[in-house]
Amino acid sequence: MGMNSRVLHAEISSAPVKAAKIALLALATAVIAGVCSAQAPQANLNIQLDKPAHAVSPTLYGLMTEEINYSYDGGLYAEMVRNRTFQDHGWAGVGRWNIEHNGNSVASMAVDQTDGPSPALDLSLAITVKKADPANPAGVRNEGYWGMAVRPNTTYKGSLYAKTDSADIGPLTVMLVNDNTGMPVATASVQGISTEWKRYEFTLTTGKVEPSAENHLLLTVGHAGKLWIDLVSLFPPTYKNRENGNRADLMEMMAGMHPKFLRLPGGNYLEGDQIDERFDWKNTIGPLVDRPTHRSPWNYQSSDGMGLLEFLEWSEDLHMQTVLAVYAGYSLKGDHIHPGPELTPFVQDALDEIEFATGEPSTKWGAVRTKLGHPEPFSIKYVEIGNEDQFDRSASYEGRFAQFYTAIKAKYPQLQLIATTPVHRTKPDVVDDHYYKRADEFFEDVKHYDTVDRNGPKIFVGEWATREGSPTTNMGAALGDAAWMTGMERNSDLIVMASYAPLFVNVNPGGMQWESDLIGYDAISSYGSPSYYAQAMFGEYLGTEVPTSSLTGGGDRFFYSVTRDSAKGEVYLKLVNASSLAQPVEIDLTGASNVSTTGTLVSLAGTNDAETNTISTPKRIVPVKSMLASTSAKFAHTVPPYSVQVIELQAK
Repeated sequence: MGMNSRVLHAEISSAPVKAAKIALLALATAVIAGVCSAQAPQANLNIQLDKPAHAVSPTLYGLMTEEINYSYDGGLYAEMVRNRTFQDHGWAGVGRWNIEHNGNSVASMAVDQTDGPSPALDLSLAITVKKADPANPAGVRNEGYWGMAVRPNTTYKGSLYAKTDSADIGPLTVMLVNDNTGMPVATASVQGISTEWKRYEFTLTTGKVEPSAENHLLLTVGHAGKLWIDLVSLFPPTYKNRENGNRADLMEMMAGMHPKFLRLPGGNYLEGDQIDERFDWKNTIGPLVDRPTHRSPWNYQSSDGMGLLEFLEWSEDLHMQTVLAVYAGYSLKGDHIHPGPELTPFVQDALDEIEFATGEPSTKWGAVRTKLGHPEPFSIKYVEIGNEDQFDRSASYEGRFAQFYTAIKAKYPQLQLIATTPVHRTKPDVVDDHYYKRADEFFEDVKHYDTVDRNGPKIFVGEWATREGSPTTNMGAALGDAAWMTGMERNSDLIVMASYAPLFVNVNPGGMQWESDLIGYDAISSYGSPSYYAQAMFGEYLGTEVPTSSLTGGGDRFFYSVTRDSAKGEVYLKLVNASSLAQPVEIDLTGASNVSTTGTLVSLAGTNDAETNTISTPKRIVPVKSMLASTSAKFAHTVPPYSVQVIELQAK
């Protein structure tokens, strides 16, 4: 209500002041009562359960991510070492690495651009130690992605490639060190470093320490000499203990959204700014030492630790379908390949990619996947050709799409092919629509798909979001999102899939390139925005069919959708009140012989549009579940201001 009752009930020490305070309290109580009694005009919602309008798409809600806001490196991908292959270097030094002197030791570091452990990683960090002894070691430290998360009694798995000019340099000591105390919280030793490039593994195990992100990785030696290092890596326990895997907390948050698909590897990340900066999938498979890394379109280097196989395994871990986007010959800054012979190698690359994902082990690329440890093919139904090709001013997408479409359909006729913008010469199976709007714009556009021709392609709302709030969305955005989702559910005969974007943001200074994101995090913790919880509610409570329904009356910012799972005998009614006024609604269900007398109410509510969750207050706005008494085939309900609600009823 905007008033703090604790202030109004504070102790009052003098009689005159007390009298004034009592009068103020009476006035405040009257104001609050007036606000609570204010209501929008009554709405009447009629639902005909025996008259299904159409089926709900079984893949309606899913996930879309890309390398933006440090979504993979510094986010979902659990690697703790930043700039592990030293690609980030220049006049300001080697990014996120610093020299470490202890006592009277003397050392320096520089990027050696002539030597690395593989053709893909052909540079390294050279550490020259002029003076050191075991009591006064020297080396380098890495600060991680705004720190390194350390938890008690936890084992961290590390590795690096290294070589030395002399075996006399001695063992390499590896430590996780607290930033504030300078004390190690875990220590390991790498023995016998060779004069040739080799990979070395180590483990760091913490004891009884306080959870903290204020830690760094320290590598030191206790003798003079020269040491080269590369691909320095450290992983915490990962989701399902996958090697080279993902952060468990972020995977669990995505699982909480009940997603049915993952669109990979992302939008702009697929294209790159230039053709040679695209997501070149063949450079992202196999051992990490054979992945050359590449620049992302959001101006930082992608480690490519999150490669094609890791994306596919991510889909597998969360039991999602894969929507595979293939590079289609256009990059963000205008580079494009003309249809015809020049495009043929890129078409073949897409065919190879599909074979890598879906081919039997007996196929060329299925055999490669099998060798990498995954003999079972992945199941793919949808392939998207390019990304946002409406921005291609050359107007080449018509020809490019047709060339990809013809080749892919010839080899994989079962695949549903998605165009990224309307095309006319070749009819796509699905068209990808993108929307980034303010809440009021979504309120006004909720009926966007109500009258769209059902004889054309199906629709994939591949990127959409209410852009309000920073770094993650606020309650106003959640209301805009929920309103828009009611429209998508009502039209889920046409809309086969929808995915919010961007999904992730690192909330540290410098971690965000795009505001109004769904899930925020730092090195050690994460949280969901109000929009996240709205998404989770809509994903969890979704039936298999849309019954015929109608709404009369109500306020201008009141929205609804209803779905039914007839096999389970459950009805899911979603109500969105984006007004500051309470919304009474009379609900009339017909066509069911038995409606339960109680239901489940899930409510997400805020005090105003600006209220939100943050990294320090992650649970300010969360869904609250309760029992809804006195339901029947006809019952009254009041939806509070600024709220998204789901009513679950048994109706057979």
